[in-house]
Amino acid sequence: MDPFSTLIRTASHEQHTEAESTTFMGDMLGGKLGVEAYTRYTEQLWFVYEELESGAPALADDPVAGPFVQPELMRLAALERDLAHLRGPGWRSTLTALPATEAYAARVAECARTWPGGYVAHHYTRYLGDLSGGQIIRDRAEKTWGFAKKGDGVRFYVFEDIANPAAFKRGYRELLDRVRVDDLEKQRIVSECKRAFALNTAVFLALGEEFPLSA
Repeated sequence: MDPFSTLIRTASHEQHTEAESTTFMGDMLGGKLGVEAYTRYTEQLWFVYEELESGAPALADDPVAGPFVQPELMRLAALERDLAHLRGPGWRSTLTALPATEAYAARVAECARTWPGGYVAHHYTRYLGDLSGGQIIRDRAEKTWGFAKKGDGVRFYVFEDIANPAAFKRGYRELLDRVRVDDLEKQRIVSECKRAFALNTAVFLALGEEFPLSA
């Protein structure tokens, strides 16, 4: 029997690839879109992380979700600093969520409130993604739009309290392998991971409609 961390990674691989290969992400990472597209994407992230992190304190002592609530992962303060840099000090007044983002954030909030296992699924897909593929986004953003290296505009991707991301990810996968749920609940968590990737992909597709490359 494969460890749960392997199961979760392989089961969601297809959706993960689909999310990464959307036209919007390809165009943005390829430097074909302006900084406005990157800013809109960053704004959408704010709504998701707001739900993910505002729900965390109530789960800190939960036997299933609690071990995953780790302060060094928290991204909201960094996101808000990036948005202040990208949009100016009044960024909150212009913040708008796409309908796809609203659906994604609502699902995260629902899991945080009612289902610790589901919360773990969303936690995993977001934070392990940020520690991995997120670093590619940071590198491209710095090169494309001239942000200071690991500075304002890309702080969301800079985990200042995690000295060794590879070791941290190993530890996180060990937490997944020890998660205190039965096999049926593990299957439900895997399904929720797939749903998380699908919700994320829907945001990319909506952003792609907002920022089409002129033919």
